[in-house]
Amino acid sequence: MNSVKILILLLLFQTNLFSQQSPKREMRAVWISTVDNIDWPSKQGLSDQEMKDEMITLLDNMRSYNLNTVIFQIRPTADAYYKSTKEPASHWITGTQGVAPNFDPLQLMIDEAGKRGMNVHVWLNPYRAQKDTTKEVLAKTHLYFKQPELFVTYGKTRYFNPGYKETRNFVSSVVGEIVRNYDIQAIHMDDYFYPYKITGQEFPDQIAFNKEPRQFKDKDDWRRDNVDLIIKQIRDTIIANKPEVEFGISPFGVWRNKSKDSEGSNTVAGVTNYDDLYADILKWQKENWIDYVTPQLYWHIGFDRANFEVLAKWWATHKYGANVYVGHGDYKISKAAKEVEWRSPDQIVKQIEMIRSLPFIDGSMHFTASTLLKKGDTLRKPIIGKQYKYIALTPEANRIIRITPQPPTNAVFTQKGDKAFLTWKATMNNKKFVIYRFTKGKITDFSNSENIYYVTTAKTFEVTDANFKNYIYAITALSQTQTESIPIEFITK
Repeated sequence: MNSVKILILLLLFQTNLFSQQSPKREMRAVWISTVDNIDWPSKQGLSDQEMKDEMITLLDNMRSYNLNTVIFQIRPTADAYYKSTKEPASHWITGTQGVAPNFDPLQLMIDEAGKRGMNVHVWLNPYRAQKDTTKEVLAKTHLYFKQPELFVTYGKTRYFNPGYKETRNFVSSVVGEIVRNYDIQAIHMDDYFYPYKITGQEFPDQIAFNKEPRQFKDKDDWRRDNVDLIIKQIRDTIIANKPEVEFGISPFGVWRNKSKDSEGSNTVAGVTNYDDLYADILKWQKENWIDYVTPQLYWHIGFDRANFEVLAKWWATHKYGANVYVGHGDYKISKAAKEVEWRSPDQIVKQIEMIRSLPFIDGSMHFTASTLLKKGDTLRKPIIGKQYKYIALTPEANRIIRITPQPPTNAVFTQKGDKAFLTWKATMNNKKFVIYRFTKGKITDFSNSENIYYVTTAKTFEVTDANFKNYIYAITALSQTQTESIPIEFITK
């Protein structure tokens, strides 16, 4: 390619159309829940091939929605959906905790999601160790049998005691092992810090408070500090191992009600992060401890106690430099829903339209994967018809130092009988590749998502409708930080 052509491509690449309907950069994620076999695998004890087939079906379905990220739950109860030296394989896989399948679920997810252009955020629960203590599921290798003093039982659930330094050290070591061993985009935690309160029961941490009160007299402040400390330590662990990996939190949708704090939202939620779950999300954003926040706004637009619109605008104005995505409650869509607003997928469509109108919100995460699969065209058609009609790249994290990729090389297209192939070679810092397609003679705007043809980790791509006589193809590379290289054009071999 001559220097004039490269300059033209570069100038077109730098064009930016802020007014376009479908943004080129937008988080479009889905949670894949493994606890209780919500999403994957569908039940315990399936064969390896059955589990692999189910994962491929889920990912193909997510790809059909033009989603770009999966949030894979790999540690629901101090267990593992990956190769861990610290915790046993989850009983929700094979039916027996400590008995792993003959493949690595997380590595398969990374490989297969990557082929489909999707990033993988791994979802961990920091404290929950056993969901239901009335059932004997713990393997004898579980940490509970080695250090039972680190655990407490609240209701039917067993938890790590957040008050102990040993808890923070162990959980951080788990995070460190994952970050070192897997090519992931982010570590992700949801709303389960201190558990949701049980009426009439006090969380049993008085012994820990007496033993390690630090400077605190008030137990609520001490509990918040316990969670602050583990968040900060996890952040430091990630930076020490792979600073390009993001750290995200998906909290309950209300930080605090305005009635308790002038900085709070105009809501009357019965539960809040700060007062009930002891999670001071805003502090973590202000202190640069997390890269993104995804409040779970599982209420409809206009809901009187916690209005989706009110909360979306509140979180948009409380970024503090972190990326803000919105968590949508797609699972609520049902013709039999009690609230009329959830009887149609229009509610999700309206929510996406609303947050796109807010300049400080960077996209969406949808709960949950099996919901999208089961809803089928009921949900897919209205979303793909407009909001997610074109592929979008994920946003770059504001707090990660950018890794600049070199453009791929040797981008050629070949015709073999009735099949056409695009091939290229990776260069420095190439993690994924973005293929663009333009009408021949009209390479126009690389910032327009309509021109993105596919995203993949592969280095060859079969084009089923190539039509090289009428189309021109170009390619860029994405680095680990989602930074994009300059484009190069495919040439005929």
